[in-house]
Amino acid sequence: MPQASGLHPKEMREKIRTGKWQGPTAGCCGGYVQANLVVLPKALAYDFLLFCQRNPRPCPVLEVTDPGDPEPRTTAPGADLRTDLPRYRVYKGGKLERELTDLREIWRDDLVGFLLGCSFTFDVALQRAGVPVRHLEEGKNVSMYITNRPCRPAGALSGPLVVSMRPIPPPLISRAVEVTAQFPLAHGAPVHVGEPEAIGIADLSRPHFGDRVSIHAGEVPVFWACGVTPQAVAMHARPELMITHAPGHMFITDLPDEELAHRLL
Repeated sequence: MPQASGLHPKEMREKIRTGKWQGPTAGCCGGYVQANLVVLPKALAYDFLLFCQRNPRPCPVLEVTDPGDPEPRTTAPGADLRTDLPRYRVYKGGKLERELTDLREIWRDDLVGFLLGCSFTFDVALQRAGVPVRHLEEGKNVSMYITNRPCRPAGALSGPLVVSMRPIPPPLISRAVEVTAQFPLAHGAPVHVGEPEAIGIADLSRPHFGDRVSIHAGEVPVFWACGVTPQAVAMHARPELMITHAPGHMFITDLPDEELAHRLL
């Protein structure tokens, strides 16, 4: 997605806010931290914060907003979580009710926004290290799968782990582990390597979210915890309301990737 790769996050968010970009954000604003979004009523916010604390690999918290306040004042001052993501999903009672490009009409004063780290953040670092990132090479969204691994429940919230997959040549797997381990707030090192059936994935060609990507002869599927996990939680635990990003359509913060890594090491 070269037309967006060189933009500053503020410029990219302006394109998104004005409807000039409604696609996935993989490859956009290279070098800046991307984030998953979860919005819940205040009554469920503590349960979700506890869920994140108990499941830090899929749900690393970057920022939590005050109730009713859509501005992420730490990661992107001046931005608006209601308008600055390309596409949102609205889950009610565990069912995906609809997708939107703007939340202003349904925003409520009791809603709390959570920004969670995203593996798109370390894709540039992988490429710099010589590790192929297939979804970027093919201009696609990353492949994501619901696994048979349960997350640790918290209050009213429970559900399975979701993972993202990148096919990697065997000699480069250790390098991929080393690179991504530097970004624990972007899911960190892989949670599983090879043998997709061992984590409940029957068919790599049919991802539950995102796009199918090519797997070349000899390559090994490598799996990272994914910030789409809360959407699987919404479907499993059936909260009254959960608003999220559409998979792959992330919030782009003002934080440089390197700053995030340095802050965490």
